[in-house]
Amino acid sequence: MAGAARRGGGGIARGGQGGRAGKTGSHRKGAGAGSGGQGRQALEGRGATPPAHLRPGHPAQRRATAARTAQTGGRGSADAAQAGSRPRRPEADELVVGRNAVVEALRAGVPASSLYVAGGLDFDERLADARRLATRAGIAVIDVARPDLDRMCGTAPHQGLALSVPPFRYAHPDDLLARVRAAAPGLLVALDGVTDPRNLGAVVRSAAAFGAHGVVVPERRAAGITAAAWKTSAGAAARLPVARATNLARTLVSFAESGLFVVGLAADADTTIDELEMATDPVVLVIGSEGRGLSRLVEERCDVTVRIPMAGAVESLNAGVAAGIALAEIARRRRGA
Repeated sequence: MAGAARRGGGGIARGGQGGRAGKTGSHRKGAGAGSGGQGRQALEGRGATPPAHLRPGHPAQRRATAARTAQTGGRGSADAAQAGSRPRRPEADELVVGRNAVVEALRAGVPASSLYVAGGLDFDERLADARRLATRAGIAVIDVARPDLDRMCGTAPHQGLALSVPPFRYAHPDDLLARVRAAAPGLLVALDGVTDPRNLGAVVRSAAAFGAHGVVVPERRAAGITAAAWKTSAGAAARLPVARATNLARTLVSFAESGLFVVGLAADADTTIDELEMATDPVVLVIGSEGRGLSRLVEERCDVTVRIPMAGAVESLNAGVAAGIALAEIARRRRGA
């Protein structure tokens, strides 16, 4: 065995020996273990260095982004800049499942692309209604096997019916400003932290009823226009633009710089909604969630906060009811102006 070590057969470095031979006291390096070609990729180049204007974070890239933003017709806000540098992942279609839910969505005119009907179902009037309403609206009716529909819907109880609803097409906050400038006086509604899509739908319906020119919702941690919101809006979501803001606080600053007064609803405000002096001016009405109200950053961007006077021990109203009351009062003041 000692002879084998002297011939180098036992001199392969192992563990943390730093490449030295296994012979005691030796200062010479032994034979290194080969990688079998597995480390070849580590020696390959990474390709040519991209131009400066394509490197994320490089000053040239930021200047190029700003130049592209300037060419989009004034959409140079922080929201537009962030949207240009961070592409959004396309959203998947939403499935409305269940016989009652599908029929109600079709009757409400929810925009849909396909109606899926499982085979082998017993006759039901709702199935016939769903087929008739979908055909009348130009929606494709697709007959599928029951196991296929089970896989599509997962654990949701579809009852043999599923309606595919494509993602809602949101406007940009700057598009709402263009509508406000064309009106006298303008009126927008912004929602801060409202997470119930039915509340959102109710707000959109009230905003359309009382002459608002658009609704703004945050992109994150807030409800979007789903089938439930569309149904609650009673079709108003098709007539009134709804915009998504990457950062609601910054969007409110942009609105204020464009001449709108930012009015927030807050339960602890000193001024009531019927004492709002700027009701006849261009206004963006900001409504918070029922639980926590306006967030700190959003409330700091408000020019004034107002409350809805209430009798009794009721502490708060949900966003849909509060929006309807406040918008009705603003509309009343404007009719009398």
